[in-house]
Amino acid sequence: MTLVLPNLTDLLDAAADEAAALAAAIAGAVAPRVTADGRLDRAALDAQQHAAHGLAWAAAYAETLRQAAAWARALEAEGRLTEAEALPAQLLAHEYLSQMAGGIPMNQGEIFRPVDVLASAERLEPVIGRLRAGASQAVKLRIVELLDQARGRPSLEASGLDETLEAVRDQFHAFTAEKIAPFAHGWHLRDELIPLSLLQELGDLGVFGLTAPEEWGGSGLGKVAMCIVSEALSRGWIGTGSLGTRSEIAAELILAHGTPEQKARFLPPIAAGTIIPTAVFTEPDAGSDLGSLRTRAVRDGDVWRISGAKTWITHAARADLMTLLVRTDPNSKDHRGLSMFLAEKPRGVDGAPFPAKGMSGGEIGVIGYRGMKEYEIAFDGFEVPHAHLLGGQEGQGFVQLMATFESARIQTAARAIGVAQNALDLALDYALQRRQFGGPIADFPRVANKLAMMAAEILGARRLAWFAARAKDEGRRCDLEAGMAKLTAARIAWAAADNAVQIHGGTGFAVEQPVSRILADARILNIFEGAGEIQAQVIARRLLEGAN
Repeated sequence: MTLVLPNLTDLLDAAADEAAALAAAIAGAVAPRVTADGRLDRAALDAQQHAAHGLAWAAAYAETLRQAAAWARALEAEGRLTEAEALPAQLLAHEYLSQMAGGIPMNQGEIFRPVDVLASAERLEPVIGRLRAGASQAVKLRIVELLDQARGRPSLEASGLDETLEAVRDQFHAFTAEKIAPFAHGWHLRDELIPLSLLQELGDLGVFGLTAPEEWGGSGLGKVAMCIVSEALSRGWIGTGSLGTRSEIAAELILAHGTPEQKARFLPPIAAGTIIPTAVFTEPDAGSDLGSLRTRAVRDGDVWRISGAKTWITHAARADLMTLLVRTDPNSKDHRGLSMFLAEKPRGVDGAPFPAKGMSGGEIGVIGYRGMKEYEIAFDGFEVPHAHLLGGQEGQGFVQLMATFESARIQTAARAIGVAQNALDLALDYALQRRQFGGPIADFPRVANKLAMMAAEILGARRLAWFAARAKDEGRRCDLEAGMAKLTAARIAWAAADNAVQIHGGTGFAVEQPVSRILADARILNIFEGAGEIQAQVIARRLLEGAN
C-alpha cells in the first residue's frame, strides 16, 4: 500500500496556490494599517511589526510551497519522483498550510495568526483536508525508514541538479565527511582557529573563487554551486561552511565596483585563497542601522586615516584584507556619507592579533560559531592608501554594500541548511542506536515525528535557497527571495538543533557531545546577516510596496 497521496503534484500546486492567495489577503489587510496617502509610513510599519512580520512569514511559506511543488513536478516529468521525495513534500505542505491557517511560529513565543489582521484562512481547509492523510503517523515513520536507508548520502531526496552540480555536491560531501566532520568537535571544544592546512585544501578545491569569473582565477560557477558547497561544508562544521562568505562579499564588491587596478590586485589572490578577507562593517552602537556608523576616515594626501571602533568582526586577526565601511563625510548623518575601503593588514599571530600601526583589538568569546573567532577592533589613525578607496568614489559605500546582501543571505540560508542537516544526522543516528523498552527510540511517534519534520523542512528550505540562487544567477533582483530563504532556514536550523538535543535527552546536554555544538552554532543564524526581525521587516516592506 502506497503512502504517497494520489495526484500529489496537482495537490502540491493547489497547496501553493492557496498559500499564495492567503498571503495576498494578509497583505491586503495589513496595507491600510501601514500606509498614508498611498505610501508606506515608516512609523506605522514599526508600530504594526507583528502583523507586517506575520505577512513576511506567510509569504515565505507560500514561496517555499511553490518551489517544492515545482521541484516535485519536474522530478515527476523525469520519472524520478519516489517516496523519498513525495512523503516529505506532502508532509511539508500539510504542516505549512495548517500553520498558515492556525498560527505561524515566528519564533518560540510569537505566533502570527491570520485572524490577527482579520484575514480569513477558511479557504485553506479543503486542501488541508486532502493533505491530511499525507501527514499520518504511518507517513512519518516511513520517512524515518527512508532516512535510515539514505544515511551517508548528501540528502534524502533527489536534488534535481544537473550532472556538473551533482558532481560538485558529491565531491564536497565526501571531502567534509573525511576532512571536517571527524575533527570539528575537537576544534570547537579547544576553541581553535580552523587549521591553515585545511584552508589551503579548500583553496585548492576552489572554494574561495567558486563564483568569481575564470578571467580572475575563479571557477565561474553560479550561486547554486555556492549553496551546494556552503551546505556541504556547514554540515561538517558551520565555521568551515562560513569561510567562503567574506571572500564572496569581497569579490562581489570588487567585481561590481572596483577599479581595473583594484580588480587586478585583489581578485586573483582572493580566488586562490592566498588573501583572506574580512568584512568590517558593524559598530558597537549601530547594529543593523548601518546608516548611523561613526568610524570615520580623514584624507591626508595620498592616504586616509581611520579612527573609530568596530565589533563582531569574523576572522579578523588572520585576515589580510578588510572590506572597511567608514564615514568620509563628517557632515553627513546617514548612509550617504559612507565609503568602502579595501584595507590591507598583516596577519595576526598568537599574542598579537593586530600587529599594525593604528590598529588594536581583542577577541570576543562566543558559545558557538567558532573556528574563525570574533573580534573588536579599534582604529586610531590607521592608514589606507587613497588608491584603495573602492571604485575611487566617496559616498558610495552603503550602495556598494547593499548589492552584496542578496548573495550573503542566500549563502547564510545554505549554511543554515547544512547545520540543520547535521542536526538531523546526529539525531537520526542516536534515535536508531538508542534502545528503550525493547526497541530503538526512533520507533516512538514523538521521536519519529521530530525526525520526519526536520527532513520535510530541510527539503523546503533547500528548494527556496536554490530558487533565490538561480534568480541571482539569472541577474534578477532577488532580495525578497534571498531574505525569505535566510529567514526560514535560520529558524529551521534552530528547531532542528533543539529537537536533536531533545532526542538525545540528557546525553545531548553534555559538552562532549557534538549535538551540543550544533545547538550553539545554530543560534547565531537568526542573528547575523540580518537578524530575523530585521529580515522580516525588509521582506514586509517589499511586499507592501508591491501591494500599493
